[in-house]
Amino acid sequence: MSECQMTNDEQITVDVAVVQAAPVLFDREATVEKTRRLTAEVAARGAQLILFPEAFIPAYPRGLSFGMLVGSRSPEGRLTWERYWANAVDVPGPSTDALGEAARTAQAYLAVGVIERDNRFSRGTLYCTLLYFGPDGRLLGKHRKLKPTGAERLIWGEGDGSTLTVIDAPFGRVGGLICWENYMPLARMAMYGKGVEIYLAPTADSRDTWQATMRHVACEGRCFVLGCNQFVTRAMYPPDLAGIEDLETQPEVMCRGGSVVVSPLGEVLAGPLYDQEGVLYATLDMGDVVRGKLDFDVLGHYARPDVLRLLVDERPKPPLSFLTPSGYSLDG
Repeated sequence: MSECQMTNDEQITVDVAVVQAAPVLFDREATVEKTRRLTAEVAARGAQLILFPEAFIPAYPRGLSFGMLVGSRSPEGRLTWERYWANAVDVPGPSTDALGEAARTAQAYLAVGVIERDNRFSRGTLYCTLLYFGPDGRLLGKHRKLKPTGAERLIWGEGDGSTLTVIDAPFGRVGGLICWENYMPLARMAMYGKGVEIYLAPTADSRDTWQATMRHVACEGRCFVLGCNQFVTRAMYPPDLAGIEDLETQPEVMCRGGSVVVSPLGEVLAGPLYDQEGVLYATLDMGDVVRGKLDFDVLGHYARPDVLRLLVDERPKPPLSFLTPSGYSLDG
């Protein structure tokens, strides 16, 4: 019997925490330290699985143009980019070591949204990434956002199918997608196909309509959904940031949050939380996942593989390969 299966007389529950907070914008070390502090605080209240927002370290750069228009880039925008790049996270690296230690000290599973700096090839591309750490401190996996949205495409690269990550925990299978990836039906189906039971959805979307998306994913996947956003104000941006003038027309509250926890039947268990930093706590009864599939199982009795099938390519797509004298092709 696998760890996530239950006998008739066994009930598995897990205490989760969704952290709606702001980073110390454009400051990697300070934000890692804030993440460590908040992880310890929520673990002290019993949290076994802790989720932080999309792009938490070092920032979701809402409102910034990076000096880009169609056909032109500005010197000031390149300085904004340089600072963003300089505060991004190498995976693995010192920041992931610190986050792993936070998870180990907390004895909890920890998922954190970061801006990942490519440290394998050019070191010139950034990815919007979700990192997974185990209670032993190990980096268990990562997911790179497959499709940055709108102007995000100017500053982030695209992930490939090799990071469609789901991890096995004693209480169930944990995985998810980032922000508007959750509007990609085939990407959701890939996660369902991996048996996700606790679906993580870190985001930057604070609209009321996002709540409908979270409830839909929960009903469709018959899984718990943890939606996690930041609460950020304009005053939190560093005043010496190149390009800060872009924010002059932005509202004081740049992102109002909207974090939420939803059951496999689409019922809201905690939140949504708006207009403040805070933490949502919930106890998940994993039996709800099984009970929810009585009448709908997207990969079981509600599937029609004779009519509709999905091919998921999980092979890494490196930009180049090197052919050795022995004839073997080595990526990177």
